[in-house]
Amino acid sequence: MDFFSSMRVSASGLDAQTKRMNTISSNIANAETTHGVGPNNGPYRRKDPIFAAQVDRESFGEILKNQMDESVQGVQVVDIMEDEKGARMIYNPHHPDANPQGYVAMPNVNPVEEMANMISAQRSYEANVTAMGAAKSMALKALEIGR
Repeated sequence: MDFFSSMRVSASGLDAQTKRMNTISSNIANAETTHGVGPNNGPYRRKDPIFAAQVDRESFGEILKNQMDESVQGVQVVDIMEDEKGARMIYNPHHPDANPQGYVAMPNVNPVEEMANMISAQRSYEANVTAMGAAKSMALKALEIGR
């Protein structure tokens, strides 16, 4: 794998983890949003990014020239899906969105789970930054050999 391929793969990981962190932030921010969301005006529904592998090719010339990099893949976010779990029903008869029985439909967001996901995304982001730094360092050392 050449320098540019490694940088593109790490950059795709950075982009994917950034989108993941933004989605998690949105979930945390809307953990108490009980109405005004979606077609039925119901509570917020938790969202998850869907990742997929993408072949690391920049141009047609690379495909013809570089058979060795055939298995190099990056990652991309192909979609952001809503979680299918139903809303949590919480008893709070004084809430403005309470039903006649006194229950409020709350979003299906667990803040503890979201924080664990945020830590995982942050660590993945940091790993991609470290990989970019290592590739840069190796390229600089290779250039110093030629002096």
